[in-house]
Amino acid sequence: MAETVLATRSLTSGYGKAVICQNVTLDLCEGQITCIIGPNGAGKSTLLKTIAGVVRPISGSVCIARREIAGLPAASIARSGMAYVPQEANVFRQLTTHENLTMGAWTDPRRAEATCARVYGMFPDLKPLRRVRAGNLSGGQRQMVAFGMAMMLEPQVLLLDEPSAGLSPLMVRQMFDIVRRVNAQGVAILMVEQNAIEGLRIAHRGIVMAAGRVALEGTAQSLLASNEVSELYLGTRA
Repeated sequence: MAETVLATRSLTSGYGKAVICQNVTLDLCEGQITCIIGPNGAGKSTLLKTIAGVVRPISGSVCIARREIAGLPAASIARSGMAYVPQEANVFRQLTTHENLTMGAWTDPRRAEATCARVYGMFPDLKPLRRVRAGNLSGGQRQMVAFGMAMMLEPQVLLLDEPSAGLSPLMVRQMFDIVRRVNAQGVAILMVEQNAIEGLRIAHRGIVMAAGRVALEGTAQSLLASNEVSELYLGTRA
């Protein structure tokens, strides 16, 4: 049985007095992709930010490899083996591709050169762009740089917030291929995705959030086959 690498228990968080995520309990196992879907405003992105330490939890637990990290600073959480790729502002636009990747190695600069070589091997499309400023790249290319920066941390767990947002259909396919390749490297992935059908197709498990809570969960295939999920969240009938 696969080991749980990330677990939340009764996790509640929000902004100021506004509670957004309520009593969220989930498990992410090693080698697994779990895709979180649901309507806008369901709390999906806030959940990822809370796990990553960007938003401080109100209550509950977050563990990575059985180590409690809830409430720790984001930098400490990154050192614990977790990387987070936000939907927006996920690269340094004034820096080149290579400089961005090097910045991603902040936890251990001594390994930057060797880790960069590994990331370029994983994302060969980035190598010709190494001297190009991130602000001059396409949306899909910037997203690849953001992936690369996250992989510079050599994470055990990767959090992805809307990796396909704003991309062309061709780049969406390439982006999901990158997600598969990163997962094939042994990285467990917790992904929020508005492109629910494609997200569930590459995932092992799925979670449906509504009004800040987990409404449904199960294997990705079972959610894709569910009439309720299809009608309410996928815009199709199973």
